[in-house]
Amino acid sequence: MTVLVDHPEGLFVVLLALFIGAVACGAHVLRRFAVLPPEDREDFNIIQTSTLTLLALLVGFSLSMAVNRYDLRKTLEESEANAIGTEYARADLVDAATGAKIKSALLRYTKLRLANYTTRAPDALATIVRDTSNVETELWQLATQVAKDQPTPIGALVVAGMNDVLNSQDYSEAARINHIPLGAWYLMIIIALLGCVMQGYGAKGKLTKGLLITILPATVALSLALIADIDSPKGGLIRVEPRDLTRLLQSIGA
Repeated sequence: MTVLVDHPEGLFVVLLALFIGAVACGAHVLRRFAVLPPEDREDFNIIQTSTLTLLALLVGFSLSMAVNRYDLRKTLEESEANAIGTEYARADLVDAATGAKIKSALLRYTKLRLANYTTRAPDALATIVRDTSNVETELWQLATQVAKDQPTPIGALVVAGMNDVLNSQDYSEAARINHIPLGAWYLMIIIALLGCVMQGYGAKGKLTKGLLITILPATVALSLALIADIDSPKGGLIRVEPRDLTRLLQSIGA
């Protein structure tokens, strides 16, 4: 399930097939074993409406969760760029040699963080993560050297800024791996399947034939695929654009 959620286009295809099959099952299989009497139609409509309403509420809440996580990732990207830019400026407060090393390392670090946002290939991401860890170690060693050479409020300011840089990366990565719980996905899919079965079972006339049978499945599948797209930073079409890191790189690179 995790693999499908990280690939919204594949999730849409799978869910669409499942939901169409559920409608067809209700329309052509379930009816053969349990005929719906006319006097029970009103009770059935109440149950069907309640099921679809519950599904709509779950989809709405899940979409809200995904959007909140997306907004958080954008905010943390901005905070990360601000932390790097601030520390880059504070590098002028130390001696010229150490300051140049800090600026050079921060420039390489910014490029790696920008690449992390824009790269999707797993192998390339693994290389970026490894290189980022090495640069972080270098940055902290430089900050430690500043603290030893300048045990003053200025040295403490540089160290605190470097700590903010490293923490901001941790916060961004934590937000990236924070997804909608799988339990919520299973619940939505199960209720959607039941709703599609009931849609096919209670449909009349031409609704069980042709393209009309795909209306509810396509609507629900598209909704769940949209949620997965928003909730997957490395998959789908919707992702956080590292505009602040890009502007920062253009500024310090120049």
